[in-house]
Amino acid sequence: MASPNSRQTFIDYCLRKLGEPVIEVNVDPDQIEDKVDDALQKYREFHSDATVRIFLKHEMTADDIANKYVPISDDILYLTRIFPLSPTYANVNMFDIRYQMMLNSLGDFMNFAGGMSYYYQLEQYLDFLDMLLDGTPITTFSRKQGRLYIHGNIEDRDISEGQFLIAEAFQIVNENDHTAVWNDIWLKEYATALIKQQWGMNLIKFEGMQLPGGVTLNGRQILEDANSEIERLDEKIRNEYELPVDFFMG
Repeated sequence: MASPNSRQTFIDYCLRKLGEPVIEVNVDPDQIEDKVDDALQKYREFHSDATVRIFLKHEMTADDIANKYVPISDDILYLTRIFPLSPTYANVNMFDIRYQMMLNSLGDFMNFAGGMSYYYQLEQYLDFLDMLLDGTPITTFSRKQGRLYIHGNIEDRDISEGQFLIAEAFQIVNENDHTAVWNDIWLKEYATALIKQQWGMNLIKFEGMQLPGGVTLNGRQILEDANSEIERLDEKIRNEYELPVDFFMG
C-alpha cells in the first residue's frame, strides 16, 4: 500500500523501501516495533502536525483540592497557560466599585458617551484590576507524572470544589483515530532510517563473513548510511517542521 493507514501497513511500507521481499531485512519484528515507537516519539516531540491546540476544562473535586494537583492525561504534551478561574467583577455585589464601573461603562456606551475608545480603555482597566486582585492560579505541569500542581492555600477556598479550571494545551494527534499520521512523509522516512540503522547494527557483528557464492556482509556501510539519513532527518524536523520556540509549562 503506497499510503499506509495503520501500524502494520506502515511497517510493511518501511520494509519494502529497504528492499523486501527482494532482499531479506535482518531485523527482528520486536526490534521493528521499537523503532516505529522511537520514530513516533520524535514525531510527537517536534513535528507541528503531531499535536493540536486544545482547551482543557476540568471541574475541581474534593480529591483535587486535598491532593493539590489535577490529573492530566498522558496525551497532553504541553500546557501553555492557565486561565483565570472567574473574572473578579463577575462575583461582586452591586455596591462594589468594579460593578459600578462596569454598569457606568455600559450606560455610557448605550448613550454614545465617550465612544468605543472609552469603552475599550475601561475594559482594559477592569482586566488590569482583575489581574492584580485575582490573577491566575500558580501552577506547575509535570508531564512524566501526568499532574498539574496547584500552588497556594487552596484549602482556604481560593479554589473550591465544583469550580472549573481551564487550560490551553497541546494534545497528541492519536494515530489510531487519525490514520493520516501513518502517511506523513517525514515519519515514513525517519522510521525507515531507524530500521535500517538496526539492520546495520545487527549485521556489523558478522562483518567480513563470506556467504556462499562469495557475497560478503557489509553491515558497517548500511549502519553509516542510516546514521547519515537520521542526522539529516533530525535536522530537517527541527528546521522545517518544528513550531516556533515558546514558553511551556512542563
